[in-house]
Amino acid sequence: MSAYDRMKRKDSDLYVMKYTAYKNRQHTDVLQAPAPGTCRYDGALADTVAHIERAQLTDPALWALFVEQFRVGNADDCNLGWRSEYWGKMMRGACFTYAYTQNEALYGVLEHTVRDLLTTQDAYGRITTYSFTKEFHGWDVWGRKYVLLGLQYFLEICRDHELAQAIVASMCAQADYMIEKIGNGEIGKLPITNTSEWWGGLNASSVMEPFVRLYNITGVQKYLDFAAGIIEAGGTSSFNIFEAAYEGVLYPFEYPVTKAYEMISNFEGILEYYRVTGDEKYRTMAENFARLVIDSDITVIGCAGTTHELFDHARVRQFDPRFDGIMQETCVTVTWMKFCWQLLCLTGDPKYADQIERSVYNALAGSVNVNGNNNPGLCRGQVFTFDSYSPLLNGVRGREIGGRQPLIPDTFWWGCCVAIGAAGTGLIPMTAVMPARDGAAVNLYLPGTYTQTFADGKTLTLRMETDYPVSDTVRIRVETDADTPVSVSVRIPSWSKRSTLCVNDDRTETVPGSYAVLTRVWTREDEIVLTLDMRTEILYARDIDPLADAASICHLALRRGPVMLARDSRLGEDIREAVTVTDQGGFAVIEATQASIPAQQAYRVQTEQGFITVVDYASAGQTWDPDLPITVWITTK
Repeated sequence: MSAYDRMKRKDSDLYVMKYTAYKNRQHTDVLQAPAPGTCRYDGALADTVAHIERAQLTDPALWALFVEQFRVGNADDCNLGWRSEYWGKMMRGACFTYAYTQNEALYGVLEHTVRDLLTTQDAYGRITTYSFTKEFHGWDVWGRKYVLLGLQYFLEICRDHELAQAIVASMCAQADYMIEKIGNGEIGKLPITNTSEWWGGLNASSVMEPFVRLYNITGVQKYLDFAAGIIEAGGTSSFNIFEAAYEGVLYPFEYPVTKAYEMISNFEGILEYYRVTGDEKYRTMAENFARLVIDSDITVIGCAGTTHELFDHARVRQFDPRFDGIMQETCVTVTWMKFCWQLLCLTGDPKYADQIERSVYNALAGSVNVNGNNNPGLCRGQVFTFDSYSPLLNGVRGREIGGRQPLIPDTFWWGCCVAIGAAGTGLIPMTAVMPARDGAAVNLYLPGTYTQTFADGKTLTLRMETDYPVSDTVRIRVETDADTPVSVSVRIPSWSKRSTLCVNDDRTETVPGSYAVLTRVWTREDEIVLTLDMRTEILYARDIDPLADAASICHLALRRGPVMLARDSRLGEDIREAVTVTDQGGFAVIEATQASIPAQQAYRVQTEQGFITVVDYASAGQTWDPDLPITVWITTK
């Protein structure tokens, strides 16, 4: 909730502000999260949010099964696994979703599972799936992190004052137990990087984030001190990832530990620590890390890693045919989106919205299993709401269930990517339009309505009409009762080389990769019309990596606006066929068509060998058929 809207809440609701982890953000952040219930969107992305709410988040039996893992108390002793992450991961996405939909049924399910979870806390304050004998091994601290985060995100929407107090008390007890057992160089305490055998303790170190958030909620200094100790420990037992990012020389794929998802999670904690301390060193760490990841690892679909879940210089490896295993993990996609959202809030820099948009329309949207596909060879053919990995070159969807663990032995499984996916879809309405200090910023172009209330009671409403990204035009009707100037900042994507922006009939200059800031006293007749450059750009492998070998360099990809286009075997064409796409000044010659498969967009592309058919990447491969590959990187002659 934004600082502007908090000021209008009823006195009976003030406990929500008292227990918020966001109290510093009105002072540190340029953009804020939209207040709950202030936006309503239509179109394909809004349908996706509704689908995940309906198919996954409102299932009380699923939540009960997650909680049961804690009630058993040693569910992860058998393999030092990560069942403990599922509840908190999905709770975060569910809270994002509820803040948007205001679905009473969803809130009821979430409140019930929170109360249920609190009953699993033992006399020592622990909520864990590990016994005392096995605790602080494997993924125990990682799971405790997610319990804390899940409770913290629910606290932001909690309506019951007594329940909120119980949540805070529970979190303090959990944190106090960890502080008693974990510390750097303290006699009788285990170093944080020694609390896991995996990735040099990188996973465990990410508990920094909820500790800083708990400090924000309670003001208790020891929680912030504990987070500072984690930063001092360096993130891993063998290498200081934080200092490396601060120096800004090595790419993350060059670190001794390269696990992408967990590393990004650590830098989310660094951002929270910066917001509290104001020490510019930590902001530099986070911004450097983002820059390095963008430059070295983010692919055309908005994810990282072609070697399963690792940073591996994927930007130049994404078109290498030798990397044909699982890649582009959904956990990485969503965590990258969340990290970019945090940076967007903090800095107001639209380059982070560009990153989110690319991930949303490609890697994230493609991972949503809207058709109920399954892989009969995995988890007894159980249907999951999200796919775990996204192919780039002649690959298929549904190859593996990432992070799968049995919740009921041999009968019911769950996975890390399935649990985290809702945080990605929940971020869509949180990003689309956001409150700014002097108005609102439009980041994603979704049809629908957004309303913002200022501290003086005045309102700003934006009504957007568009079928973007199918077409190029966005119309925004501005309505406000403010009699003073209000700014509406409209993102001009970096990929849009020639955009036009008009307020009524007055044209405004635009610069790719920036906001066009429109500040005026608005009237009800005012309309913003944005027209974007939706020509289909040809991305050549040779331009990304001129030194690529012959097997890699002979590829190109087609990008139309934010959407990557892909060949799909279901269209009856040989997707491995080498073609020469007609190049007109760096853009392909295409025409819209009706595909023989369900697709949001379909086009015929002119080549020297004749026309080939492509569809939007999110629609490609949505059968999970191992014999029907897709490719976003097209072999060229």
